[in-house]
Amino acid sequence: MQLTISHTTTYQFDEPAHYGLQQLRLTPPSYPGLQTVQNWNMKVTGGRVETTFRDQHQNHVALVSFDDGAHEIRVLCEGQVTVEDTAGVVGPHIVGKNGHFAPLWYFQRTTALTTAGPLVLALLDGLAEEMPDDLPRLHALSARILDAVPYTIGATGAETNAEGAVAAGGGVCQDHAHIFITAARAMGYPARYISGYLMMSDRIHQDASHAWAEAHVPGIGWVGFDVSNGYSPDPRYVRVASGLDYSEAAPISGLHYGASGEAMSVDIQVAQQ
Repeated sequence: MQLTISHTTTYQFDEPAHYGLQQLRLTPPSYPGLQTVQNWNMKVTGGRVETTFRDQHQNHVALVSFDDGAHEIRVLCEGQVTVEDTAGVVGPHIVGKNGHFAPLWYFQRTTALTTAGPLVLALLDGLAEEMPDDLPRLHALSARILDAVPYTIGATGAETNAEGAVAAGGGVCQDHAHIFITAARAMGYPARYISGYLMMSDRIHQDASHAWAEAHVPGIGWVGFDVSNGYSPDPRYVRVASGLDYSEAAPISGLHYGASGEAMSVDIQVAQQ
């Protein structure tokens, strides 16, 4: 399936911004057997791309500075990506040339957003006994998380960790991914956070990108789990960045000085070519 994607992020400031620096993880990679980027362009208005590099996860990162005195910064990314149907299987973890910079054990580390507490660990009660095989166990975990934390906008914030999202009793895709990652690591599976795009069935315009999780399953490799929707990624999904948690895969992160107030708007369009 070939998808056409347009992603516009606009910052507007009450006062001129005299300095700003942003890391943008907004360029999807071509991934053998999974997705092929046919073309992709980034245009920055009110700033400029200082440099680009690959981070430890092979994410494409653009470092963008603001023009001095800018009242508005706009980043437009657009292109076409062809996605294959792999039933959610991404494949083996390869370190080195054309692979990852981070070894597999790195994805068993805990972070501030993915530290297991009693509420997350309670989701694992009896799971291994009920589901002795890896894939059914992880799918059952995904279902337990969605039952315990229904998709709810406004119940959590960007800083909410996995334990806090379970305590809140509701959350969004970022929270579901963090809970799944935390629980999977507690069971011994390397796990990682994925940010990207999802073509919705009921609309083209969206106001946020999507997020899901991947766990490394023995004998299979990385497998994706979209807890929010209750299934593994299919050809409607485009992977953009990965990391231990949201902070390592965030589409945009950074800082600025001089502006007293800020408003941000996002317009994403994902459609089949």
